[in-house]
Amino acid sequence: MTDKSFNDWISMSDKALSKHIGRFVRHHRLNQNRTQDHLANEAGISRSTLSLLERGETVTISTLIQVLRVLDQLQVLNVFEIIDTPSPLALAKLQKAKRKRASSTSRKKKHELDSDW
Repeated sequence: MTDKSFNDWISMSDKALSKHIGRFVRHHRLNQNRTQDHLANEAGISRSTLSLLERGETVTISTLIQVLRVLDQLQVLNVFEIIDTPSPLALAKLQKAKRKRASSTSRKKKHELDSDW
């Protein structure tokens, strides 16, 4: 899409992030050879709203989702997946409770089993 790599999202301003999202939408729209009018109609939004999105202006999240859906780019939302992981303390407790070795039949029980009494 662009030559510039954005590895440090935290250092970017909200405006810069919005513009990056707008460039993403515009890039995919043009790659699919769609006009703003055509994409806006398919997404159920006005052309001016799509233009605002592509310029990095304020639009609603639902507008962004509608546009991503029409562009077949909803996979970008995978970054919002929540994966529950245990805390380090809970993980340590699980490791401590884990069995370290197998136990054999105790001698006492073995002796009782061999007895004729």
